[in-house]
Amino acid sequence: MIPRLAMSPVACRNSSLRKSYVEISRFIHSQRHEISRTLSSQCPRNGYRSFSSSVLRRQIEPNDSLRKTLNGYKATIRGYDYPDSSEKYAMLDKHKLGSHIELVGYLGSRRDVSKVLSFALLRDADQRFCVQLVSSPKESVETHLRLRNLKIWTPVLVKGVLQERQPAKDDSVEGMRLINDREIVLESIEPLNDFATDIIVKNDTVFPPEQRHLQIRTNKELREALIFRGRVTKEARKRLCVCRFNEIETPVLFKSTPEGAREFLVPTRNKGLAYALPQSPQQYKQILMASGITRYFQFARCFRDEDLRADRQPEFTQLDLEMAFAEEHQVMHEIEKLLTILWDRFLGINLKGAFRRMPYQEAMASYGSDKPDLRIKSEINTVTDLLSQDLISKITPVSNPVVEAFTMNLPTKPEETRKFVSSFLDSPEGKPFLENPDGQPGVFISDHSKPLNGLGALGPQAAMEWPKKVTPPDGGLLILQARKNEPFSGGFTVLGNLRLALHKAAVAQGILPPLRGFRFLWITDFPLFSPSNDTDPGQGGTAGLSSTHHPFTAPKTPEDVELLLTAPEKAIAAHYDIVVNGVELGGGSRRIHNAEIQEFIFRDVLKMSSERIEDFRHLLDVLRSGCPPHAGIALGWDRMIAVMLGKESVRDVIAFPKSGKGEDMLVKSPNVLTKGQLDTYHLRVKE
Repeated sequence: MIPRLAMSPVACRNSSLRKSYVEISRFIHSQRHEISRTLSSQCPRNGYRSFSSSVLRRQIEPNDSLRKTLNGYKATIRGYDYPDSSEKYAMLDKHKLGSHIELVGYLGSRRDVSKVLSFALLRDADQRFCVQLVSSPKESVETHLRLRNLKIWTPVLVKGVLQERQPAKDDSVEGMRLINDREIVLESIEPLNDFATDIIVKNDTVFPPEQRHLQIRTNKELREALIFRGRVTKEARKRLCVCRFNEIETPVLFKSTPEGAREFLVPTRNKGLAYALPQSPQQYKQILMASGITRYFQFARCFRDEDLRADRQPEFTQLDLEMAFAEEHQVMHEIEKLLTILWDRFLGINLKGAFRRMPYQEAMASYGSDKPDLRIKSEINTVTDLLSQDLISKITPVSNPVVEAFTMNLPTKPEETRKFVSSFLDSPEGKPFLENPDGQPGVFISDHSKPLNGLGALGPQAAMEWPKKVTPPDGGLLILQARKNEPFSGGFTVLGNLRLALHKAAVAQGILPPLRGFRFLWITDFPLFSPSNDTDPGQGGTAGLSSTHHPFTAPKTPEDVELLLTAPEKAIAAHYDIVVNGVELGGGSRRIHNAEIQEFIFRDVLKMSSERIEDFRHLLDVLRSGCPPHAGIALGWDRMIAVMLGKESVRDVIAFPKSGKGEDMLVKSPNVLTKGQLDTYHLRVKE
């Protein structure tokens, strides 16, 4: 017999505790089991429910309206595929007459011939095809009444019998192909959703931006522009991949760096810290060049908090491209190849040999713009030496000015030309030119019925010696404009803008025909730096200079590198813009690939503060790692698609564009932050 061991007081106490724990555990287990049985008795036998608390939800008793909605919604849950819309419509003439057909689409216009006969159109989901429905109570009284009660644009599921019909006069309806020799005798029609009764849709209904979805649904031209954009993007991606470019995505949450444009900031929950949305993937793609990626591209979303115009949006898409071990002409060559393919593939236009190259100074002197529209023939000429000082003093208060002129050939009589010019200058478009601080434009109308052809105000000698290239024909215009005798800077002159505005007004009034075709050119040899101004923030340096393109742009030649030491404002950039029909499609440059030169420009040329230079430390460290020479470009994809389609605004090729105030009128953004959101991100609204 084994003797029992005596237990110590501590052991007895632990034994009691263990016994207590076991009893508590059994009690809790039994209670859980009882709760489980209670819940199980309240759940359906074929399912389970879980609750976040012991409080059970009260069952909802639906009223008649809710029950009707629930039943209608349940009827749209098919459990099998809907028929392929467009393909099935296109093949209707291949189906045997008398066969049963099932189609989905949008209900179109309806014509009630009598109480017992109605005709309606059914649009396919893509609105490429439509077919006629025939309805009568003979087939189904319920279906006939339902058809008559459904609103146009209701999405429906239709079942019926295919039969032959008398061909209609036209084989298209509202831009859709009408299935002309077939119709469907309606057996049933099921609405797949309600179309609100307060939405009025007619052929001439113009929907506001708040109803962008209805703009897209009812406007074929807008839908086709969006589809066209997708096709062009797909083709561009395909061609770039063939040319050994690699598509790589870069982050959208970036950091604030002074590249030149204002940024959108994204606050974080870490107090005082914020991301910045990228103005472009510029720095990331340069980092990729140092990472061994030789050819990169990306359809990049970019964000800039800048003043909006017809060709600008706060968020936009650009085709971003960069090449390692490359010079400017190699990038330009790749872009010419791509644009030539796209224009040929989608517009049937051959662009081979169409890309002229023009230095910035020539563009500004001859057209008053760094993105000239070469389809407008008249060029600007300097005429200062041909004018008397007395006449110059009458047209400008500027001392020692430059006076420039251009002619505008109009197929009108002198008196009609006077009326046109007067109406333009009295309009809002003409007002800025009359308020020009350098003086109002001098307007002369050629009239061969008057002495010196009506140009006597120029002075007898000037009228006699006036060059032919700025001598207008009878009824034509001669425009003079003075400006300060300073080097060109910026993207336009007053006379350049006046030249464009007058031409646009003449086209709008039917005096001149609309411009046709495409005229491409490269603008090169931009100034590396431009004088700072109050409109653009630039890089925030104290030198009074800002980078014309961006601060990573390289000087063009060794001589321009030397000018950085003595006269940086005279240095020329390895910068190039691709322009067509007065629109800048994109801009690019060879980049600075040397860290010491890049930091020298930040510190000594632009005179940026040490704190701002440190914002670029990541890039400087990357360049130090043996980054190869590289160059690239970014094409404004929204602008390019708009140009291809002849649209005035990029809003016409963007699915959900922002308004002129930067607002999305459909979803109502941006919206006011709540107090809770402000507190989360440690923000407060400054009064």
